[in-house]
Amino acid sequence: MPLIPEEPQIPESAQGPRVTPAAGRTAPTPRPVPGPRSAATPRPGNPGRGPARPAPPAQRPHPAPAPPAAPAPAAPAPAGRTLPEDRSAAQFQVIPAPADGAVDAADEAVDLLLDSGRAPGDILVLTTGGQHPWASHELSFGETAYWAQQDAGDDVFFAGTASAGRCAPRPVVIVAVNGELDDTAARALSDVREREGALLVVCGDPQKINSALGAGV
Repeated sequence: MPLIPEEPQIPESAQGPRVTPAAGRTAPTPRPVPGPRSAATPRPGNPGRGPARPAPPAQRPHPAPAPPAAPAPAAPAPAGRTLPEDRSAAQFQVIPAPADGAVDAADEAVDLLLDSGRAPGDILVLTTGGQHPWASHELSFGETAYWAQQDAGDDVFFAGTASAGRCAPRPVVIVAVNGELDDTAARALSDVREREGALLVVCGDPQKINSALGAGV
């Protein structure tokens, strides 16, 4: 009976180096490398940088306004707050916020109103102190282009209370009290509050707002 030759043994030195994981550790799973980020639409106040003028920072993708026959339900407001939507008479609401958080509170109010079906062109945002970052960005390209966006009336517009008289009346006015409520700002608040069918939302210190308007809330 013929003998079967033994398989040749591969010397251990020819098998290549062995990689033995350290005791108690497992070899790490390779992580996927994230791909390039898409150019997300910046929020108001976060314009893109670069030598060329970026597109005006959109507040957010605006949902189509709900048809009059079937208005969209209002989105719930944070902390138990609701933004009134009865447009048959003037409405007034205060959202408590510190001076350094008033602009953020105003932006949140804009989001809630857009979610509830308000058209972007219905909303004007005023600041009593420094300009809203979106307004500062747009003004850097000249007042003509800035005010042209207000005249177009197809998107949320941001301005200071000192310029409120130049702004076309809109059904919704949101005021961020991020500075002192001087006579000019108080007058702007009173004018909006007395406007029939307007919705006025003021973000700031309730005590200062009540004092400026001379009425309790």
